[in-house]
Amino acid sequence: MFGYIRISKGELKVKEYELYRGVYCSLCKVLGKNYGLVSRFTLNYDFTFLCLLNMSLKDGCDKFTKKGCTFNPLKKCQFCDNTEALEMPSAAAMIMSYYKLLDNIEDEKGIKKFGYLILKPFLKSANKKAKKKYPYIEEIVAQYISKQAELEKSDCKEIDRVADPTAIALSKLLMLCSEDSTQKRVLERLGYCLGRYVYILDAFCDLEEDIKKGRYNVLKSKPKTEVCEYIKSQIYFCINESTKAFELLDIKKYKSVLGNIIYLGLEDTAIKELENERSL
Repeated sequence: MFGYIRISKGELKVKEYELYRGVYCSLCKVLGKNYGLVSRFTLNYDFTFLCLLNMSLKDGCDKFTKKGCTFNPLKKCQFCDNTEALEMPSAAAMIMSYYKLLDNIEDEKGIKKFGYLILKPFLKSANKKAKKKYPYIEEIVAQYISKQAELEKSDCKEIDRVADPTAIALSKLLMLCSEDSTQKRVLERLGYCLGRYVYILDAFCDLEEDIKKGRYNVLKSKPKTEVCEYIKSQIYFCINESTKAFELLDIKKYKSVLGNIIYLGLEDTAIKELENERSL
């Protein structure tokens, strides 16, 4: 996952933003506790969303307590006292980050590759712990990476096919947030649409660098003048379908924050990334 499932900060109330930050900081703490200090650097917004969604489908209230931050002892952060709902997302974050690291090692050269190789032993150990706790998640990610690599090696030019592994992986991860069969089907659809959104937006953002470095990118086959409008239509389709699925979920709490992400954050992030690339 790539950090594109974000809030629209300006549209959140102060208490809603504090809640979001509290979940973000709680995930950071759980990562550190379970998988070591280095794992905290793998933290991103996509897994904060997964935590928030997993928490929102569970009954009961979540108590947050102010405690000192590991990285800034002078700062007090809100941490969730009950971290059970954060265990699965933290393992998913760890496993996904390890496989992403392996992909980076394969793609990069020089000093960047050397840096990734230094990190590898730490993330490998953390991945082993996460895999032991959640073997099914490791299986999901391994299948996704294998299928993605296969499509890229064949120089696949069909965006629907090449976005499919990411979409399927995220759909399976979101399905873990509920035991209810009806909710699982809804989560599967939501995850699939969000996965396509993430893959397509990431491919667009990486296009210039991939062209320079001679790396695979499904968008390289499209005329540059058409890429932006094509991506916009694809992304808005994903957002609209995500919205429809989200409205079918039985959200028990934090609906306003999750709604901010789905209704506003996805579009805001896409527009920002599209405008950044246009200005290059």
